Amino acid sequence: MDPKHRDRMAFVRLVSGRFKRGMKLKHVRTGKTLSVHNAQLFLAQDRELAEAAVAGDIIGIPNHGGYKIGDTLTEGEEIRFTGIPSFAPELMQRVRPVDPMRAKHLARALEQLAEEGAASVFKPYLGADWIVGVVGSLQFDVLADRIRTEFNIPVRFEPTELYTARWVEATDPKVLKQFMDANRAALAEDHTGQPVYLARNHWHLNKGQDDWPDLKFLKTKQEVA
Repeated sequence: MDPKHRDRMAFVRLVSGRFKRGMKLKHVRTGKTLSVHNAQLFLAQDRELAEAAVAGDIIGIPNHGGYKIGDTLTEGEEIRFTGIPSFAPELMQRVRPVDPMRAKHLARALEQLAEEGAASVFKPYLGADWIVGVVGSLQFDVLADRIRTEFNIPVRFEPTELYTARWVEATDPKVLKQFMDANRAALAEDHTGQPVYLARNHWHLNKGQDDWPDLKFLKTKQEVA
Protein backbone atom coordinates (compact mmCIF):
# COMPACT_ATOMS: atom_id res chain seq x y z
CA MET A 1 0.00 0.00 0.00
CA ASP A 2 3.01 2.26 0.47
CA PRO A 3 5.16 2.16 -2.70
CA LYS A 4 8.22 3.23 -0.67
CA HIS A 5 7.87 0.39 1.81
CA ARG A 6 6.76 -3.20 1.32
CA ASP A 7 4.09 -3.97 3.88
CA ARG A 8 3.96 -7.48 5.32
CA MET A 9 0.59 -8.07 6.85
CA ALA A 10 -1.04 -11.23 8.18
CA PHE A 11 -4.81 -11.08 7.65
CA VAL A 12 -6.69 -12.71 10.50
CA ARG A 13 -10.38 -13.60 10.53
CA LEU A 14 -12.06 -13.60 13.92
CA VAL A 15 -13.93 -16.88 14.23
CA SER A 16 -15.34 -16.24 17.72
CA GLY A 17 -14.97 -13.90 20.65
CA ARG A 18 -14.00 -10.25 20.63
CA PHE A 19 -10.67 -8.59 19.90
CA LYS A 20 -9.51 -5.54 21.83
CA ARG A 21 -6.40 -3.56 21.09
CA GLY A 22 -3.50 -4.57 23.36
CA MET A 23 -4.97 -7.92 24.35
CA LYS A 24 -2.61 -10.87 24.78
CA LEU A 25 -3.04 -13.75 22.35
CA LYS A 26 -1.39 -17.15 22.20
CA HIS A 27 0.27 -18.10 18.92
CA VAL A 28 -0.59 -21.80 19.05
CA ARG A 29 2.05 -23.07 16.62
CA THR A 30 4.96 -21.50 18.52
CA GLY A 31 3.41 -21.37 21.98
CA LYS A 32 4.38 -17.70 22.33
CA THR A 33 2.15 -15.08 23.93
CA LEU A 34 1.83 -11.86 21.93
CA SER A 35 0.51 -8.44 22.86
CA VAL A 36 -1.26 -7.11 19.77
CA HIS A 37 -1.22 -3.29 19.85
CA ASN A 38 -1.02 -2.40 16.16
CA ALA A 39 -3.71 -4.45 14.42
CA GLN A 40 -5.26 -2.70 11.43
CA LEU A 41 -8.73 -2.45 9.93
CA PHE A 42 -8.96 -1.93 6.16
CA LEU A 43 -11.46 -0.24 3.88
CA ALA A 44 -10.29 -0.09 0.25
CA GLN A 45 -6.98 1.84 0.36
CA ASP A 46 -7.62 3.26 3.84
CA ARG A 47 -6.54 1.70 7.10
CA GLU A 48 -6.87 2.53 10.77
CA LEU A 49 -5.84 1.06 14.10
CA ALA A 50 -8.25 -1.63 15.23
CA GLU A 51 -9.47 -0.71 18.70
CA ALA A 52 -11.94 -3.60 18.67
CA ALA A 53 -13.27 -6.29 16.33
CA VAL A 54 -15.86 -9.03 16.56
CA ALA A 55 -16.45 -12.45 15.04
CA GLY A 56 -16.57 -12.20 11.24
CA ASP A 57 -14.23 -9.19 11.06
CA ILE A 58 -10.83 -9.39 9.38
CA ILE A 59 -7.91 -7.55 10.93
CA GLY A 60 -4.34 -7.14 9.71
CA ILE A 61 -1.37 -7.76 11.99
CA PRO A 62 2.12 -6.64 10.85
CA ASN A 63 4.02 -9.80 9.97
CA HIS A 64 7.80 -10.09 9.83
CA GLY A 65 7.82 -13.79 9.06
CA GLY A 66 6.31 -14.95 12.36
CA TYR A 67 2.92 -15.95 10.98
CA LYS A 68 2.07 -18.39 8.22
CA ILE A 69 -1.11 -19.49 6.48
CA GLY A 70 -3.27 -21.53 8.84
CA ASP A 71 -1.84 -20.20 12.11
CA THR A 72 -4.20 -19.77 15.06
CA LEU A 73 -4.31 -17.02 17.68
CA THR A 74 -6.32 -17.73 20.85
CA GLU A 75 -6.84 -16.48 24.38
CA GLY A 76 -4.95 -19.53 25.63
CA GLU A 77 -6.79 -22.46 24.06
CA GLU A 78 -4.94 -25.10 22.04
CA ILE A 79 -6.98 -24.75 18.84
CA ARG A 80 -5.47 -25.98 15.58
CA PHE A 81 -6.80 -26.03 12.04
CA THR A 82 -5.82 -28.91 9.75
CA GLY A 83 -6.44 -29.84 6.14
CA ILE A 84 -5.09 -26.62 4.62
CA PRO A 85 -3.61 -27.95 1.36
CA SER A 86 -0.60 -26.98 -0.73
CA PHE A 87 -0.71 -28.44 -4.24
CA ALA A 88 2.19 -29.59 -6.38
CA PRO A 89 2.87 -27.07 -9.17
CA GLU A 90 2.11 -27.90 -12.79
CA LEU A 91 4.84 -25.66 -14.25
CA MET A 92 8.34 -24.99 -12.92
CA GLN A 93 11.01 -22.54 -14.01
CA ARG A 94 14.37 -21.42 -12.73
CA VAL A 95 14.58 -17.82 -11.52
CA ARG A 96 17.71 -15.68 -11.47
CA PRO A 97 18.36 -12.02 -10.66
CA VAL A 98 19.52 -9.87 -13.55
CA ASP A 99 22.21 -8.58 -11.17
CA PRO A 100 24.00 -11.62 -9.65
CA MET A 101 24.93 -9.51 -6.62
CA ARG A 102 21.22 -9.47 -5.67
CA ALA A 103 20.99 -13.24 -5.20
CA LYS A 104 20.56 -13.08 -1.41
CA HIS A 105 17.90 -10.40 -1.75
CA LEU A 106 16.07 -12.58 -4.26
CA ALA A 107 16.13 -15.49 -1.82
CA ARG A 108 14.40 -13.40 0.84
CA ALA A 109 11.85 -12.14 -1.68
CA LEU A 110 10.99 -15.66 -2.84
CA GLU A 111 10.58 -16.88 0.73
CA GLN A 112 8.18 -14.05 1.49
CA LEU A 113 6.12 -14.76 -1.64
CA ALA A 114 6.00 -18.45 -0.74
CA GLU A 115 4.80 -17.59 2.77
CA GLU A 116 1.97 -15.60 1.16
CA GLY A 117 1.01 -18.61 -0.95
CA ALA A 118 1.73 -16.77 -4.20
CA ALA A 119 3.82 -19.65 -5.60
CA SER A 120 5.76 -22.76 -4.65
CA VAL A 121 9.46 -22.07 -4.09
CA PHE A 122 12.09 -24.80 -4.00
CA LYS A 123 15.82 -24.55 -3.21
CA PRO A 124 17.71 -27.51 -4.75
CA TYR A 125 20.25 -29.17 -2.50
CA LEU A 126 22.80 -28.89 -5.31
CA GLY A 127 23.32 -25.63 -7.16
CA ALA A 128 22.63 -21.99 -6.38
CA ASP A 129 19.44 -21.44 -8.38
CA TRP A 130 15.87 -21.32 -7.08
CA ILE A 131 12.97 -23.16 -8.69
CA VAL A 132 9.53 -21.54 -8.76
CA GLY A 133 6.40 -23.61 -9.34
CA VAL A 134 2.99 -22.30 -10.45
CA VAL A 135 -0.26 -23.63 -11.89
CA GLY A 136 -0.43 -21.28 -14.90
CA SER A 137 2.24 -19.73 -17.12
CA LEU A 138 0.88 -16.19 -16.64
CA GLN A 139 1.91 -16.40 -12.98
CA PHE A 140 5.58 -16.19 -13.98
CA ASP A 141 4.96 -12.77 -15.52
CA VAL A 142 3.02 -11.64 -12.46
CA LEU A 143 5.76 -12.84 -10.10
CA ALA A 144 8.50 -11.18 -12.15
CA ASP A 145 6.60 -7.88 -11.99
CA ARG A 146 5.95 -8.20 -8.26
CA ILE A 147 9.59 -9.02 -7.48
CA ARG A 148 10.70 -6.03 -9.56
CA THR A 149 8.24 -3.50 -8.14
CA GLU A 150 7.97 -4.66 -4.52
CA PHE A 151 11.57 -5.76 -3.91
CA ASN A 152 13.43 -3.75 -6.58
CA ILE A 153 15.00 -6.90 -8.02
CA PRO A 154 14.68 -7.42 -11.78
CA VAL A 155 14.66 -11.15 -12.51
CA ARG A 156 14.39 -13.53 -15.43
CA PHE A 157 12.65 -16.88 -15.51
CA GLU A 158 14.21 -19.71 -17.51
CA PRO A 159 12.78 -23.10 -18.56
CA THR A 160 13.87 -26.24 -16.73
CA GLU A 161 13.83 -29.92 -17.61
CA LEU A 162 11.65 -30.65 -14.58
CA TYR A 163 8.35 -32.50 -14.93
CA THR A 164 6.80 -32.28 -11.47
CA ALA A 165 7.47 -32.01 -7.74
CA ARG A 166 6.45 -34.25 -4.86
CA TRP A 167 6.81 -33.71 -1.13
CA VAL A 168 8.55 -36.67 0.47
CA GLU A 169 7.60 -38.18 3.82
CA ALA A 170 8.56 -41.36 5.66
CA THR A 171 7.49 -43.02 8.89
CA ASP A 172 11.08 -44.14 9.52
CA PRO A 173 13.56 -41.21 9.56
CA LYS A 174 16.39 -43.61 8.62
CA VAL A 175 14.64 -44.53 5.36
CA LEU A 176 14.16 -40.85 4.52
CA LYS A 177 17.83 -40.13 5.17
CA GLN A 178 18.90 -43.04 2.97
CA PHE A 179 16.67 -41.77 0.19
CA MET A 180 18.01 -38.23 0.50
CA ASP A 181 21.62 -39.42 0.47
CA ALA A 182 20.98 -41.48 -2.67
CA ASN A 183 18.99 -38.84 -4.58
CA ARG A 184 20.55 -35.56 -3.57
CA ALA A 185 20.77 -34.31 -7.16
CA ALA A 186 16.98 -34.59 -7.53
CA LEU A 187 16.03 -33.08 -4.17
CA ALA A 188 15.16 -29.62 -2.95
CA GLU A 189 13.44 -28.14 0.06
CA ASP A 190 10.44 -25.84 0.15
CA HIS A 191 10.24 -22.60 2.14
CA THR A 192 9.30 -24.56 5.27
CA GLY A 193 12.34 -26.86 4.98
CA GLN A 194 10.40 -29.96 3.90
CA PRO A 195 12.18 -32.20 1.32
CA VAL A 196 10.80 -32.21 -2.21
CA TYR A 197 11.55 -34.68 -5.01
CA LEU A 198 12.00 -32.95 -8.39
CA ALA A 199 11.22 -35.45 -11.14
CA ARG A 200 12.59 -34.91 -14.65
CA ASN A 201 9.81 -36.91 -16.33
CA HIS A 202 7.06 -39.42 -15.64
CA TRP A 203 9.49 -42.36 -15.72
CA HIS A 204 11.77 -40.65 -13.18
CA LEU A 205 8.84 -40.15 -10.80
CA ASN A 206 7.64 -43.74 -11.15
CA LYS A 207 11.14 -45.09 -10.61
CA GLY A 208 11.51 -43.16 -7.38
CA GLN A 209 8.20 -44.50 -6.13
CA ASP A 210 9.03 -48.07 -7.15
CA ASP A 211 12.54 -47.99 -5.66
CA TRP A 212 11.36 -46.52 -2.35
CA PRO A 213 7.99 -48.11 -1.48
CA ASP A 214 8.28 -47.08 2.18
CA LEU A 215 8.19 -43.39 1.23
CA LYS A 216 5.19 -41.19 0.48
CA PHE A 217 5.45 -38.99 -2.61
CA LEU A 218 2.76 -36.40 -1.94
CA LYS A 219 1.06 -34.33 -4.64
CA THR A 220 -0.82 -32.41 -1.95
CA LYS A 221 0.79 -31.37 1.34
CA GLN A 222 -1.48 -30.78 4.30
CA GLU A 223 -0.51 -27.76 6.36
CA VAL A 224 -0.95 -28.31 10.10
CA ALA A 225 -0.88 -25.07 12.11
